[in-house]
Amino acid sequence: MSIKGCSKRQNNKLNTYDWLCDIPEVENATDYVEVQFKNTRKGYFLNSAKLPLEKGDMVAVESTPGHDIGMVTLTGRLVLLQMKKTNVRMDAEPKKVYRKAKQTDLDKYEEAKGKEHATMIKSRQIAADLGLNMKIGDVEYQGDGNKAIFYYIADERVDFRQLIKVLADTFKVRIEMKQIGARQEAGRIGGIGPCGRELCCSSWMASFVSVATGAARYQDISMNPQKLAGQCAKLKCCINYEVDAYVEAQKSLPSREMTLETKDNTYYHFKTEVFKREITYSTDKSFAANLVTISADRAFEVINMNKRGHKPVSLEADEKPQPPKRDAQDILGQDSVTRFDNLKKKKKKKRPGGGGNNGRNEGNNPQQQNNPRHNNPQARQRPRNENDRQSHNKRPHSSGRSNERADNQ
Repeated sequence: MSIKGCSKRQNNKLNTYDWLCDIPEVENATDYVEVQFKNTRKGYFLNSAKLPLEKGDMVAVESTPGHDIGMVTLTGRLVLLQMKKTNVRMDAEPKKVYRKAKQTDLDKYEEAKGKEHATMIKSRQIAADLGLNMKIGDVEYQGDGNKAIFYYIADERVDFRQLIKVLADTFKVRIEMKQIGARQEAGRIGGIGPCGRELCCSSWMASFVSVATGAARYQDISMNPQKLAGQCAKLKCCINYEVDAYVEAQKSLPSREMTLETKDNTYYHFKTEVFKREITYSTDKSFAANLVTISADRAFEVINMNKRGHKPVSLEADEKPQPPKRDAQDILGQDSVTRFDNLKKKKKKKRPGGGGNNGRNEGNNPQQQNNPRHNNPQARQRPRNENDRQSHNKRPHSSGRSNERADNQ
């Protein structure tokens, strides 16, 4: 498969990354292809003509009536897995891929697409004039412009038979009404969630599972409706993501209905840090008072003591002192700027028995040991020859007395 088929770009909603596209054996594993239309609508079509289709190609596919224009978003063996995931019936007669979209097909598709917003505004006014309690959230024209799909939201059952007649007479196309929920509408519109990322319903989530407030209670999430609700005004889908892990972790913790008895007070459950295995108890059942945080093992210990008829002096009395937390240490010294500097200087050995060489290790030099001038201090000050002796006698004296004589003369 070409680089185009292995593209990692996420330019479409509910885009599926083909992680099998680099394997040559799976390229022609099936003739089914996945085609995506406007927003999140997808379909699976049979490439009976064996067209060389790649991800990103615009194709004309079978529809009722006429044909529709969509983009190929997946090919190869992964299409079969996606069909199984979305519960597509394999025994039913599949719809076919007609051809790659021509320029005339694309021009007609863009023309129909340009009428969608005006059609949606006009249809909302028609529904309001008929007194129908419904909201038309989106309109999608078929690629050939012969049919329009109206997506609507309604809390109750709506009789829209009269609405279909009026819409067909107004827009001169075949009308199809499709009811969606608030979650599907948010997925079609898209947006950014409070986490700062694109909404799950518009990026990767294809099926919606009901979310209950019990999932928030298991995770000790604040029951503030404004924080629990998403952009669709329903409970956030992400509340269900970690609830199974919390339920499994709470099986090893004491029940929240258990009360702990001490000699002074009765403690009630206040909150639980599930993964830290720490439980906070309060002396009042309604609000926080005299909060005490203990480990789950200590809570089980107190519960067993209460069952035997014993009451500890306090909840944390028998708690073992925890070792002090040690800060992270750089053992290898990788964070030190001067780690490559040679801090240890080589110490020079001193000559044994001699300390008046001003720190110079002269005793270790064999040339100096064999030199008689080096061993005789007086020989160091003697002139070497007669000329040096005469120049030595002509040197001026540095004493102050000799200077005074020279001035008097």
